[in-house]
Amino acid sequence: MGGRIINNGSISASTPRLNSAAYTSTKHAVRLTKSASLDGRKYDIAVGQIDIGNAFTELSARMSKGVPQANGEIAIEPMMDVKVVSQSVLYMANLPLDANVLFHTVMATKMPFVGRG
Repeated sequence: MGGRIINNGSISASTPRLNSAAYTSTKHAVRLTKSASLDGRKYDIAVGQIDIGNAFTELSARMSKGVPQANGEIAIEPMMDVKVVSQSVLYMANLPLDANVLFHTVMATKMPFVGRG
């Protein structure tokens, strides 16, 4: 009995990119976090989700060189240090089981998420 699950989501589940249907569909499945959180209560399992946007990794490096935007333009996107993601996960993981972060979004401050479209 007891424990914590932290799902690795993405802001793409709510605000997708062009040509990302396969990736976005996998992140929609993670949106079951709320249901899992309810189901886990009777077992003292806290379930939360971190949605990450533009953390610099080998996979995301292309964004710092320019990626297609919804309006068809190619734009360089701001990135954040991936260490910020690990700090966020560590914060969530270290909470006592009577507290939970259900959804947490961490992203590069100036990335085109707010207003993408």
